[in-house]
Amino acid sequence: MAASTVGLERLLSPFKLSSSSTPPPIAAAPKLALALRPSPLPPKLLSSPIPWWRASPQFSVRASFTPSTAEGLKIESVPTKPVEGQKTGTSGLRKKVKVFQQENYLANWIQALFDSLQPEDYKGGLLVLGGDGRYFNREAAQIIIKIAAGNGVGKILVGKDGLMSTPAVSAVIRKQKANGGFVMSASHNPGGPEYDWGIKFNYSSGQPAPESITDKIYGNTLSISEIKIADIPDVDLSCLGVRNYGDFIVEVIDPVSDYLELMEYVFDFQLIKGLLSRPDFRFIFDAMHAVTGAYAKPIFVGRLGASPDCISNGEPLEDFGHGHPDPNLTYAKDLVNIMYAGNAPDLGAASDEKRCIDGMGERE
Repeated sequence: MAASTVGLERLLSPFKLSSSSTPPPIAAAPKLALALRPSPLPPKLLSSPIPWWRASPQFSVRASFTPSTAEGLKIESVPTKPVEGQKTGTSGLRKKVKVFQQENYLANWIQALFDSLQPEDYKGGLLVLGGDGRYFNREAAQIIIKIAAGNGVGKILVGKDGLMSTPAVSAVIRKQKANGGFVMSASHNPGGPEYDWGIKFNYSSGQPAPESITDKIYGNTLSISEIKIADIPDVDLSCLGVRNYGDFIVEVIDPVSDYLELMEYVFDFQLIKGLLSRPDFRFIFDAMHAVTGAYAKPIFVGRLGASPDCISNGEPLEDFGHGHPDPNLTYAKDLVNIMYAGNAPDLGAASDEKRCIDGMGERE
């Protein structure tokens, strides 16, 4: 952009990092960092509902079943066989949506993951599930929930509508002391029926599973013969609350609140609010129709006092509005054009969920 980091430093020079306290360890967060402070954790903020606007084809695990009973649930053993191409890295498994929609493709990988963990890492434990809102996430979430129950997980926390950014999944894992969590995301790759989908597993530290585990997952995908799946109905992920299925619990949570608590601990929101709420300061944020849109209004508007019209492309969409959710000078071109125009806003930023570009506007 015409604006540079130097310009930002000039604008934000009053916001200095504090070294008087060491914040708790956190997962990677968007790059737009303004100010740091030591403070007690603030109360939670509930986000507004993010509606889904389009439907995806129904998808399920298909095979013959051998039922059994465990912990008050009917567990079905689904015969399966290995499928090719499930080599897993630290960024998880990424393929085209149509590949994941093949019979038992995703289910095989999820079961192989549980087979790779020690029982104490998940039996009766707590897991987290969320994603970036892309196409196939809703169907995948139902598969993951049922296989988690079938393998003896005690409780799973799922972001409302299946939404939860990658940094927020890590934050929830740590805050809730979960055993780990699933992230349904293909990072900056485009979404939709013809495009990409991905899955990865984060440990109790909030970090991606190490290579020692991903290698085990891949090894198990080569020899898998059954999938353990609970016979429970699809879970309504559109409403917050707790659902009990025997001894297995699904809780649909606000995907923003724990992450917002952490951000309010790390950054001086009052100081930042003093800038964003000034009448002579204009700010624009492009959420790129990615999961960041679920966080933009509660944080920028609800907590930091920015104008509601500062957010563009703020509704998370399964195909990212036919866009490419990579906040760079190419795919955030609309923002770039605004910031190069005459009488541009004072600060512009774009983010998908982990990366951010920002800059100062041109002046006439």
